[in-house]
Amino acid sequence: MTDTPLGILGGLLLVAGAAFLLLGSLGLVRMPDLYNRIQAGTKATTLGTLLTLAGAACLQPAWGTKLLLIGMFILLTNPVSSQVLARAAHRMGIAKSPLTAVDRLAEDTGEKS
Repeated sequence: MTDTPLGILGGLLLVAGAAFLLLGSLGLVRMPDLYNRIQAGTKATTLGTLLTLAGAACLQPAWGTKLLLIGMFILLTNPVSSQVLARAAHRMGIAKSPLTAVDRLAEDTGEKS
């Protein structure tokens, strides 16, 4: 099955998705504060999961509709949930890294950054 062009594309997409998921987990360890960790984790896991789902759809075309619905759900919920978590952490006063130069939420709400 993997010797067809669609099978090769599916395998490459699965490898690319796994690589993005691995880089996202590395970002969770390497980033200096909660806000950067949320950003790194969300972007990498969203793209990694979508690539993995696309690879699975190439390998199993019969699953395509279900995988598309799962991908749309992830595409809508991951960014929204990370924004809500970051905003809640900001309201709780979770400290930012000293390397953080700009705080747009504090600017918008009139808080001190």
